[in-house]
Amino acid sequence: MTAAPTVSANAENSSAGKRTVVLLFGGRSSEHGISCVTAAGVLRSIDRERFDVILVGITKHGANVLLQESDLEDYRLEAGALPEVRDNGTRVLWPASTETRSLTVIDQSGALRTLGHADAVLPMLHGPYGEDGTVQGMLDLVDLPYVGSGVLGSALCMDKHAVKTVLADAGIPVAPWRTVTREQVARDPHLVEALDEGLHYPLFVKPARAGSSVGVSRVTERSEIPAALDVAFAEDRTVLIESGVTGREVEIAVLEGRGDDQPRTSSVIGEIVFTGREFYDFEAKYLGAAGVELALPAQVTDAEFEAIRDAAVRAFEVTQCAGLARIDFFLTDNGPVINEINTLPGFTPISMYPRLWQESGLGYTDLITELVELAIEKKPAY
Repeated sequence: MTAAPTVSANAENSSAGKRTVVLLFGGRSSEHGISCVTAAGVLRSIDRERFDVILVGITKHGANVLLQESDLEDYRLEAGALPEVRDNGTRVLWPASTETRSLTVIDQSGALRTLGHADAVLPMLHGPYGEDGTVQGMLDLVDLPYVGSGVLGSALCMDKHAVKTVLADAGIPVAPWRTVTREQVARDPHLVEALDEGLHYPLFVKPARAGSSVGVSRVTERSEIPAALDVAFAEDRTVLIESGVTGREVEIAVLEGRGDDQPRTSSVIGEIVFTGREFYDFEAKYLGAAGVELALPAQVTDAEFEAIRDAAVRAFEVTQCAGLARIDFFLTDNGPVINEINTLPGFTPISMYPRLWQESGLGYTDLITELVELAIEKKPAY
């Protein structure tokens, strides 16, 4: 068996006919480690016959550093530990204008060298400063194609209050909620006593702009709300207090259509089945904590599948998503209720999004290829 081609740190060494993809990961959010694991999974599976890869890691302090394939060999979830992008002294410089798509690097000695032309960026970032439109805006400024939603779709879906407002206005059912800021609580501490008015327990207290269930608490009585707010405010100055919805927790994968075609969805739905855990928290999602199982495919009727699929496609378009999204629902007796839209969902080989496509006949490697090609052919925002 021949070894997989080495990732090229210099596009000048790229084979003729190949595209060059910048794999961007790490970042400043609390989901830094999960982003690293995701990037390692993508790197191990990307089609090396089609793509050369430039590895750009973002440290927890925001430095863009050039990494080699060997740096990612230990990027795995082992014994609950999460990897981290280490600052190796290099600095990657993005294109300075729309006149070039060439990246450069300042190495440890201070010397400047080119990394060559990049055809697309594959951001495997989660949370603020990566999934919220900030990186997308930077790439738009220099006209560098990238996988996923643009500035508006990314920012909107990252903000749980804003996206629920838009979805509700479009007639798409969402869980009832209230929103409060740290400043509002500071001005009026008694406000906390009324945050559950009109809502139904159990409540879920969530940071408005965090993912992977970071900072989320489940509360069953009013006395638990202050502590839950403290946990959520540690992640974001804006927090949602959301009614628990009685229903099955199901997820569907959405993929942008080619050309003028409408978005595509996976042909199966996944379900989160609770066997002892109260909700699908960070530990259950990524650290193997017990109490949650994933049913794939979920057992749903044809009518239920069609309702979920139609709501997912409509939500994808209403929120101006592009590329990919995993859309999470509560399947209630009255139909599907949207929980969240994830524009850069977990993307390890065992994550729900790629597993949904695997069950639908689109393998992990081919899914990565499709996403990069969609990015390259993406229509301009203006």
